[in-house]
Amino acid sequence: MCVGGCRLRTFIISLLLFSTFNLHASTLINKLKKHASPYLAMHGTDPVAWQEWNKESVNRAKKEGKLIYVSSGYFSCHWCHVMQQESYKNKQVAKILNTHFVPIKVDREIHSALDSHLIEFVERTQGRAGWPLNVFITPEGYPLVGMTYVPTNNFITILKNLDDKWKKDKEELKQIARSATEELSVVNKELNENFKTGSGVNYLNKFLLQAMDMADNMAGGFGEQNKFPSYPQLSVMLKAYKASPDDELKQFLVLTLNKMASQGLYDQLDGGFFRYVVDPVWQIPHFEKMLYDNALLASLYIEAAIIFNNKNYENIAKNTLDYLLNVFRSPQGAYIASLSAVDNKGVEGGYYLWPRDELVKILTKKEIQAAELIWQLEGAEDLEGGHHLVEAMSVNDAEQMLKTKKTKKYFNSAKQKMLTNRNKRKIPRDDKLLAAWNGLALSAFSKAAKYFNSRIYAKAAEDIKDYIYQILWVNKGLVRAVKKEKILGAGGLEDYAYVAQGVYDWLEYSNTKKDRFWLQELVHQAWKRFHSKKGWLLAEDMLLKYGQGAAVIADGVLPSPSAVLINLSLKVAEKNKDNVLKKKSLKALNVGHADLVSQPFWYASQIVTLFDYQNSINR
Repeated sequence: MCVGGCRLRTFIISLLLFSTFNLHASTLINKLKKHASPYLAMHGTDPVAWQEWNKESVNRAKKEGKLIYVSSGYFSCHWCHVMQQESYKNKQVAKILNTHFVPIKVDREIHSALDSHLIEFVERTQGRAGWPLNVFITPEGYPLVGMTYVPTNNFITILKNLDDKWKKDKEELKQIARSATEELSVVNKELNENFKTGSGVNYLNKFLLQAMDMADNMAGGFGEQNKFPSYPQLSVMLKAYKASPDDELKQFLVLTLNKMASQGLYDQLDGGFFRYVVDPVWQIPHFEKMLYDNALLASLYIEAAIIFNNKNYENIAKNTLDYLLNVFRSPQGAYIASLSAVDNKGVEGGYYLWPRDELVKILTKKEIQAAELIWQLEGAEDLEGGHHLVEAMSVNDAEQMLKTKKTKKYFNSAKQKMLTNRNKRKIPRDDKLLAAWNGLALSAFSKAAKYFNSRIYAKAAEDIKDYIYQILWVNKGLVRAVKKEKILGAGGLEDYAYVAQGVYDWLEYSNTKKDRFWLQELVHQAWKRFHSKKGWLLAEDMLLKYGQGAAVIADGVLPSPSAVLINLSLKVAEKNKDNVLKKKSLKALNVGHADLVSQPFWYASQIVTLFDYQNSINR
């Protein structure tokens, strides 16, 4: 079956062909100036008349019979900045978009559900996706065609040709978009709580086989190109190792954990993880730092420290949490979203890179010698802005090579001088406070408070919990984010799932009565708002027709929010003897079996939830 999807693949190619085109005046104005979202605000001075994603904009497209152009990105995204400078500041591009489309800018961190559905659509129709994510949508809400970064000349050609085709064949294009949505949105309607015996173990074994088949046993991680810190998969692999120790699995996990913490994914000076690396051996990152990555990876290294009894992993977890405390914590006690990949001078990674002449200015010869050896700083600079710091040699090995026990002293003094110098630099911050990501941070600090018996981490966790409850929990519902006391959007499934998980982890440390009642309310509200017989919704009141219901939600860079909620709900139901919640959770868990068999790697969280449940009833 390949009706809408295949027609879309052919359609996007045809957009680069010649067509006629005429420009007319536009009546739209840019509505993003001084927006509370830093990402949207930076587009407030574009000549493109950006609108927000809301009913008003969609109704305007319906009234005027125009295609909607949605461009989704985020503040710390390098290529989002590039496309803004090349295309959205271009007056010719702006005139075309303003005249013939309804252009909408989306902060993916505010409209995460919309972004998630559009990412899936572009991946399934084009084979790959990323940011900036650009999708043309019919006025009725059906995505027609999408793409990522496009050079300006190609973009102008696509815009002209698409408008021309829309004017000539509007009804045909609407039908293509509707057909693609119907084809790509099949929901499993078989709902029951009777599981096949041993299915959890079977799926977990299939997951491990596929994960190890995708594993890079030389450099760690998955795949042979970009490397992401795949938390959902690595966390499940740790749990699988704990349940059934295996030498090959241990070697891969230890290799991956060591590489992620010692090479380019990790900030060697100040701690904290970057979002991902652009090479297969963990050397050069995309330099944005996200709250969610650092919260999840702090949790991962705590899990690894417990399972492997490894002090170094404890230190990585502590350093990451301390970094969040020092750099990401807001005055309100919650944590900001991200630091930009691009510094205040417009240089990607500029905040973190070290030109040779700068090192010579601030370090002594002995300090340079130690730093050069441990971080391999000799030779040509890694990037245009200078060297990126990666561990090439341990301090102990460097001491043996230099035959002096003062190497550690020189290296530590070099690090301190470099950190002091770097702190004088400036880097843009996205300081909106997101419910979902603060829920992940609440989990991480709560686990750390319990494991390290730390009052500092306990206070950090309590501050996050209080902020979410007092500010983000409004009329028995979560808001998506707050920036300078302005609410940015309604909470979606991931907000409820991750905040509820955070509260559960907090209760494992604190066991406070008031928070137990709040946890129950969070869980019940999540089911009420985001689940029905048609499956899962990522958000309420979706204006997009694509993704109206999903039987099972895959893992992405974040764990599947539906799997997190199901797992948590089963625990809450068991504790409270809530048979209604238990039955509902089991029905939602017993679906999507074809996906779990064919693509287990991408459903790790769902699989481990099923495995844990079946294990619990067999004890």
